[in-house]
Amino acid sequence: MRGASTVNGLHGMYLHHRLNSSRLVVLLQQWARDDGARAAQLPQPDVAHTLSQWLGTVDAVQLSRALHAIESLPEAGRAGAEPGQANDVAALDRLVQKAQADLSALLTARAAAPKPLRARADNTPVALPDPEADADFGAHGPRYLERQRQMDTRLLALRAQVRHAIAKGRPALRQLAALDAVMEQMLGAREQRLWASLPSHLERRLAHRHQAHQQALQTKGLADEPQRWRQPGGWLWAFEQDMQALLLAEMQVRLLPITGLLEAAHNEKTGQQE
Repeated sequence: MRGASTVNGLHGMYLHHRLNSSRLVVLLQQWARDDGARAAQLPQPDVAHTLSQWLGTVDAVQLSRALHAIESLPEAGRAGAEPGQANDVAALDRLVQKAQADLSALLTARAAAPKPLRARADNTPVALPDPEADADFGAHGPRYLERQRQMDTRLLALRAQVRHAIAKGRPALRQLAALDAVMEQMLGAREQRLWASLPSHLERRLAHRHQAHQQALQTKGLADEPQRWRQPGGWLWAFEQDMQALLLAEMQVRLLPITGLLEAAHNEKTGQQE
């Protein structure tokens, strides 16, 4: 049965991509090496191993039942249901590309310049924020969490939109849309815990950048100049690049199920043309 094999094959591919995001893993491994920590060698788990880690016994039973139900969809299609509409894959491509571009621009936007603590009507000098306050992660953590929230809102909506579009297509795509809905529901909470752990890596990165900066000053016998921290080449400027890199790597992982759905739509369209 072509439809059943398609679901099982895509199911394995889906989990492989979702849980083995090389860009994010490589970045965090690099940070660990920079910290002098012994970088763990992460194996590439197979689907069964991955399921044993991410799904509990009850989840696995529910997933098995869902897969059996999903695999019956092609039979229903042959029994007289509508064969499905052709997807406008090009339109879906544009939709996903625009969303990715918009998010990339948001995630790489520069932090707002510090504003005066208070304005004075008599034109006397205004106190500026203490640049040393930026050495504390409390000045950066909330901004990362806000970017995560914006990513989550936009990509969840995009995923649902793409899934809804391909669910109007042929039986194999309907299967995949149903599978994606099941996987989103079952793995969503676990993924949120993963995203919630990333700021702790970023906090350690801030500490690493600050410590390296202080060591360099001590080695060279130079005085610190906090007002230059955010200038190109400064340690806070470098940390800002780190934050952007982590956000983009996280976005790549979050996009994988969406691009997987899109790839399946492309493959189905190519198969119809052959």
